[in-house]
Amino acid sequence: MSSSPGKEKIFSELYDLKEDLGKGAFSIVKKCIGREDKIEYAAKIINKKRLTGRDISKLQKEEKICRQLQHPNIVLLHDVISESFTHYLVFELITGGELFDEIVAREYYSESDASHCVQQILDGIAYCHRMGIMHRDLKPENLLLASRAKNAAVKLADFGLAVQLETPDQVEWHGFAGTPGYLSPEVIKREAYGKAVDVWACGVILYILLVGYPPFWDEDQKRLYAQIKMGRYSFPSPEWDSVTKEVKELISLMLNANPKKRIKAEEALRNPWICKRTEVASNIHRQATIAGLKRFNARRKLKGAFLTSLIAVRTHNAATFALKKKEPEVKPQSDVVSSTVPEIPVAEDETTDEVMKAQQALLMAIRCRDYEAYQKLCDSQVLSFLSTGGCRLLTGVEHHNFFFANVPPYPAENITMIEPHVQFLGDNAAYICYVRLSQHVDKTGRAGSSECKETCIWEKKEGQWKCVHIHTSS
Repeated sequence: MSSSPGKEKIFSELYDLKEDLGKGAFSIVKKCIGREDKIEYAAKIINKKRLTGRDISKLQKEEKICRQLQHPNIVLLHDVISESFTHYLVFELITGGELFDEIVAREYYSESDASHCVQQILDGIAYCHRMGIMHRDLKPENLLLASRAKNAAVKLADFGLAVQLETPDQVEWHGFAGTPGYLSPEVIKREAYGKAVDVWACGVILYILLVGYPPFWDEDQKRLYAQIKMGRYSFPSPEWDSVTKEVKELISLMLNANPKKRIKAEEALRNPWICKRTEVASNIHRQATIAGLKRFNARRKLKGAFLTSLIAVRTHNAATFALKKKEPEVKPQSDVVSSTVPEIPVAEDETTDEVMKAQQALLMAIRCRDYEAYQKLCDSQVLSFLSTGGCRLLTGVEHHNFFFANVPPYPAENITMIEPHVQFLGDNAAYICYVRLSQHVDKTGRAGSSECKETCIWEKKEGQWKCVHIHTSS
């Protein structure tokens, strides 16, 4: 329905709201029906009062990118309406769920099927690259199916980390962004990068689609990044024995650690395994791949659900608490098209240093027994779970006063953070995990040390980082 010239669009005049589809920290997603065309859409309804200036800037950037993208393999932004206190993003309604979930439900799945999936992904990426756009966050959670019909189109979703390039072949440092297992070597090395990062991520996805597990894997992120930087992966037996050599060669071209030698999306589409699928790709059913994908899906969703539920909400009742989900970025499509919790992407910038410095200041306050400084760094209703404190959850900073008042002062103890890792849960929230090494000298002058694993959740409030949750374990 078109509005009159000069008249601002009003959502309720154009769309009829229906049931909820999902919720985020700053928004709710509802099904809606166009009053004129009677087509079903997904409307992301954003409370503008809750957005920071940075949130608004990111939202505008993503909108600008999504408006340009009109391709059958990309989730389409249909309309944008901004009212006084509410912002509406109206997307095409995606009902098929995640591609990986649909594959594991199939009775038959082959290399040829994987080729068809990857062809659609590459079609979408090649189109983005022709438009001068890098996605930067290709992963299973962002690969969706238009509907539950057989052979429904694969759709690329979530352009929250996408970048509009100034020139077609622009290569420069665009920031540390993406999801750990799908990051390219050049991003991890913090080198200049361009469109080749999307081809790398597509290569990782293709590898998983063939055997049900990723080419790079380690629970320790530092070791995972080391593998990726070296491009160290293999095609182990027996699962790769039945895979055709043509697709192995394609994967090798996509997972070339040198981005200058990495195949381009357009070139990959011309690879025989893709464009001559019926002749080259195997049609043998891959039951072991489906079994592997089931395990892979379960693991990534469990991990994502754990990470997104880390932020604790302090209630006025000190005896109760609840976990609050925080969106990793302002991402319209993620809520629209999938009810599953995604693996959280990394988007590191100067705020990483802010969180590190805040954590170091917190440990210094503990080391120096400076309760006043500790109070300033922690939220007044900070939640603390200390394995050495009877495994009780304590609410409020006042519970920590006894420690400061009774433990011998500095320099009897030295505290060191070993292998700290910062992960963002939103623009204004992050967690940092590390091994805490404490060195001390007792009253007799005897030296000793102890260590524990510690995770602290930080939330930015009125421009200042505040610790809202401390969790220690032996």
